[in-house]
Amino acid sequence: MKKSFVCSGIKTLSLLMLIGVSIALISCALIREAGIPPTPSKQATAGIGPASGSDLSGTAIFTQNGDTITLVIEVQDASPGIHAVHIHEKGDCSAPDGTSAGGHWNPTQVAHGKWGEGEFHLGDIGNMIVGEEGTGRIELTTNLWEIGTGSDIDIVGRGIIVHAGADDFTSQPSGAAGARIGCGAIESDH
Repeated sequence: MKKSFVCSGIKTLSLLMLIGVSIALISCALIREAGIPPTPSKQATAGIGPASGSDLSGTAIFTQNGDTITLVIEVQDASPGIHAVHIHEKGDCSAPDGTSAGGHWNPTQVAHGKWGEGEFHLGDIGNMIVGEEGTGRIELTTNLWEIGTGSDIDIVGRGIIVHAGADDFTSQPSGAAGARIGCGAIESDH
């Protein structure tokens, strides 16, 4: 009698686990169909502070979903116009002019250029337009970076730099973008 009760309990437990897994899989499929983004697996952020006498402030948020990382940078109190944004070698913003962040992050050792066109540094984000109200935003999605892995393509420990001018995408090694007016260290949120 006891043996039959134990076997019955195991069968019931197995059936309940199977039902639970089925519900979870159906829920995931419904979420995908509804277009609800999955919960990010990793995130890194940088608070961007002023450099070279500017009043600029802002944030850089790196969000990983699967193998894809989306970067969103937003700034305030910047001078209107076009400003280059790059990832630099070091997350060190101790120098008043941002030079402590080093040069462009370039783990692949290629020429500076425009993201997605020919050769470009993995730190060559692009140009951000800042409006008359002093705010700007730039977004980039890629599978060329990693968050918190310690590899050569890991963005954690690097620096976000906002420049005074536009990147011309041709001048070597950095696009002739001018002074560094914003700097932030990229840190993992995990």
